[in-house]
Amino acid sequence: MRYLTQFIAAALITLLVAGCSDWDDHYNIADKNTSATLWQVMQADPQLTDFCQVMKGTQVFRHHKRTGVSYAQLLDNGQAYTVFAPVNGTFNKDSLLDLASTDQGDSLVVEFFVKNHLAQLTVALSATPQETRLLNDKRLVVTDSQAGTIALTNTNIHARNGVLHVVAAPLPYQYNIYEALRNIAGFAPIGNFLHKYDEDYFDEDASLSSGTVDGVPVYVDSVIVERNRLLQRIGYINREDSTYWMIAPTRASYEEALAEARAHFRYDNSVSHGDSIQDYWANRGLIDDAIFNVTLQNSPVDSLISVQYNISNPKYHVFYDPQNSILKGTQALKCSNGIIYMAETWPFKPEQTYFTECYAEGEWTGNITDYSRCNYNSRTFTADSVHGSGYLDIVPATSTSNWKLTVKIDNTLAGYYDVCAVVAPKSVYNSVNPDLRPCKFKYTINYIDTLGHAQTYTNRKTLTSDPLRVDTVVLAEDFYFPACNFDQTNNKISVTLQCNILARETSKYNREMYLDCIYLRPRTHK
Repeated sequence: MRYLTQFIAAALITLLVAGCSDWDDHYNIADKNTSATLWQVMQADPQLTDFCQVMKGTQVFRHHKRTGVSYAQLLDNGQAYTVFAPVNGTFNKDSLLDLASTDQGDSLVVEFFVKNHLAQLTVALSATPQETRLLNDKRLVVTDSQAGTIALTNTNIHARNGVLHVVAAPLPYQYNIYEALRNIAGFAPIGNFLHKYDEDYFDEDASLSSGTVDGVPVYVDSVIVERNRLLQRIGYINREDSTYWMIAPTRASYEEALAEARAHFRYDNSVSHGDSIQDYWANRGLIDDAIFNVTLQNSPVDSLISVQYNISNPKYHVFYDPQNSILKGTQALKCSNGIIYMAETWPFKPEQTYFTECYAEGEWTGNITDYSRCNYNSRTFTADSVHGSGYLDIVPATSTSNWKLTVKIDNTLAGYYDVCAVVAPKSVYNSVNPDLRPCKFKYTINYIDTLGHAQTYTNRKTLTSDPLRVDTVVLAEDFYFPACNFDQTNNKISVTLQCNILARETSKYNREMYLDCIYLRPRTHK
């Protein structure tokens, strides 16, 4: 949108030159007492000839296309600007002009040099510091003696369409976080991954339509918005009006952590485009918790919450005592919209970020994929000891029915887990006179191997729940899942529970079960 808002007049420069008096009256607010334009004032100054040549040799871009209008022409018309012009000999004029001879190079010169020295409307300087926004959206703090870190040699030179300030050297271009990731070689693995999701998006609502032809909309002015689809989900680190912190490791450290993440996000051969999905989620698994929105931090000295933090699940995406944990040993790189903390080693453990517990809540009956010889009901119950918002009441079809019920588990990774069933006592429903007989059952784990073949694991051991408390029954300890099932819509991973009570044991055991949840608890092998 900045192309539209900043350069709408440039695309119509011919009309401006022809005498669009209304436009001139609106923007020509710099100095009514002088007839010289900014361009004429700059040309008259012998120490600004290099800068003038660059202005004349670069063209305004609108919607990523050259308009045929140079910045010299733009500064010679009615719209008001402030110019911070560096003196001759302080920059390589010839290199900039050579680069500007191509469309792509011209775009770079405009963004990193030309628009880094221009501000819209007029900024008159005084001893009091003030912040102005340059045409490339960078913020610049100025006084009557300093523009950022650069000394001013002459200030407040008024023109009919703006004001000129002469600087002793070019204003340094400060990367925002995204630009730093894209342009600093040490961050290349992260920057290259994020860059895949840059795109030019046609904004139909902001575009000016002239109607339809044969039912197809026709646009007089098509607005193209530059965006990154991924940053819309993980943080606007490419925007100048946002403030973020990000932890970014060296190339070697990131690639080592990425290799470990890829092993966890290894999909079986039946998954279409499994390698691409693996690459996407492995990178997301690392990056998601490395970005922090500064405005959302309540007490950054005590803890930091990443952009993925959700108050409904406060166990994850929060990092305590950051200066002595995730930020320890990092080096701060100041960016225009925040800070990159450069880390020599990756400070996160998989179980802190992407390799987390997987829950299949009992009360969510949509997790049930199969059942026999029983009925079930979802019940609401809230207590610190009960996970989620309730439990599943599994009722045998008859007093002697050994029921069977299968629960799917979503978003599993490849790796080792403790497979657990959490069984609630009968007192959660009847606290006065609960049935204190335990339930006895067996289990089967259903999973997939790397070839995409269904596998099962059944333990002959019979397990018994504790009737007096919410009981976490470990079905299988340190169980290995060879393939990932993250973000998939299928039933490849599940646990089958089967009641296993003999007829003669009915007085000792109870076939009814209150299933709180099935969950997988990650195990690390390092």
